[in-house]
Amino acid sequence: MTDMSTADSLGEPPGETEYQRVQRSPEFQDLRRRFRNFVFPMTALFLVWYFVYVLLANYAHDFMSTRLGDSNITVGLLFGLGQFVSTFVITMLYARWANRRFDAQADELRREIEEGEL
Repeated sequence: MTDMSTADSLGEPPGETEYQRVQRSPEFQDLRRRFRNFVFPMTALFLVWYFVYVLLANYAHDFMSTRLGDSNITVGLLFGLGQFVSTFVITMLYARWANRRFDAQADELRREIEEGEL
């Protein structure tokens, strides 16, 4: 831990923890911004899709019970299965995005923290 004069000379607030110092770093802020820019819109999109399904199931009985062709498959059943499909698609999109655009930067930041470079 640094003493008061060293903390002042480095521009760090006195008594700042290592976690707080990393959290203030531009590298961490950029990583957090990139994460939020992907996750928040994707979460909002999924929640809208989910609530539309619930509202349709509750208030549009005729539409949701519409049979497709001569089968027992209804619009509601397809929308319900679409909930599962969309969950897997979002998971795959996130995994691909994280592998390509997020994990390398997060690994580099972790290496810098562990080696005391940050």
